[in-house]
Amino acid sequence: MSVIDKSKCEVKAEDITEEMKEDAFTLAVEAVERFTIEKDIAAFLKREFDKKHQPTWHCVVGKSFGSYVTHETRRFIYFYVGNLAILLFKSG
Repeated sequence: MSVIDKSKCEVKAEDITEEMKEDAFTLAVEAVERFTIEKDIAAFLKREFDKKHQPTWHCVVGKSFGSYVTHETRRFIYFYVGNLAILLFKSG
């Protein structure tokens, strides 16, 4: 049972399908429960999205960062799980 409820995921910006958004929430909650290092959370999410939704995905995880990225249409989400920001997008 998840300690973090995926309903606690708060979207800040999105251009993504509902299926991918649900995958992002589920995998992010799993990653936050499994890993303590932000780099490991990002690597897990990138690997899983590359496997399930075809490469090439990029992931940034942290508590404080700025970004400005170019992404494929319907392949971008920026959200929080608790106080941890996650930027996940496909490019290339």
